[in-house]
Amino acid sequence: MTATAPLDVLIVDDSAAIRKILQRVLRQTDLPLGEIQEAGDGTEAVDILKNRHFGLILSDINMPQMDGLQLLARIKDMEHLKNVPVIMITTEGGQGKVMEAVQLGATGYVRKPFTAEQIKEKLTAFM
Repeated sequence: MTATAPLDVLIVDDSAAIRKILQRVLRQTDLPLGEIQEAGDGTEAVDILKNRHFGLILSDINMPQMDGLQLLARIKDMEHLKNVPVIMITTEGGQGKVMEAVQLGATGYVRKPFTAEQIKEKLTAFM
């Protein structure tokens, strides 16, 4: 991926407030962003991902219907998405779920509450 190609982003979180905050934070980074789409849970995200390609996915771990770990496993099973970076956003205090996410192929994770600087740091690390 070239540095000038705009990155379409999918934000997956059951909290509309967190999705809005993440959108604002993403726009504050100097990264070349394309379209930012939102999903309220993993099931909604899978429906969106069937028809669209994204350059980055930010996903909560704890969500109803399909949680972030189940979503991550589904993403890594989809041929057109398996190489898309997925950053997990979590309130998990323990390392268990975070380590599981990394084993499933997550690119990284950020703990809630997060700062714009932490998000930017994670994103610039893999871009």
